[in-house]
Amino acid sequence: MMNIQNSQDIRTSSADRLVTLARFDSYAGAQRLVDQLSDAKFPVERTRIVGNGIRSVETVTGRLTKGRAALYGAGTGAWFGLFIALLFAIFTLGPVWWGVLITTVLLGAVFGAFAGFVGHWVTGGRRDFSSISSLEAAEYEVQVDAGLHEEALRAAAQSAR
Repeated sequence: MMNIQNSQDIRTSSADRLVTLARFDSYAGAQRLVDQLSDAKFPVERTRIVGNGIRSVETVTGRLTKGRAALYGAGTGAWFGLFIALLFAIFTLGPVWWGVLITTVLLGAVFGAFAGFVGHWVTGGRRDFSSISSLEAAEYEVQVDAGLHEEALRAAAQSAR
């Protein structure tokens, strides 16, 4: 939901005075308005999107067992092994490089699996789940410099047609 502001809701910052151009329930709506302003050749470097009512949200993605912790660790270790292999590739010539690649990826996976297993085992079951953390805002404001407020209103109204 877009709520264009005609009032002079002026916020002051250390740089310039800022005016709220519009309020949105979602970040996508605020992003869409800034994109429309950009398409209308408005100087978007003088805008910002501000999230109000920030809260931390942790989405539980599943059970975390010792086996799954070892699997996650193996994946991370394999990526680290690949990184090491690429560093060795600078100094390795010819087909020997393939052996270095396979060896470092496998060693990384083994050490990662061991670290993941032991790391989960040491916690003693205090955190037997995996999750993803994110930040969400209750409302998003698109703010512009006070001197460009009228121009931004015209550009937003023009792009809304």
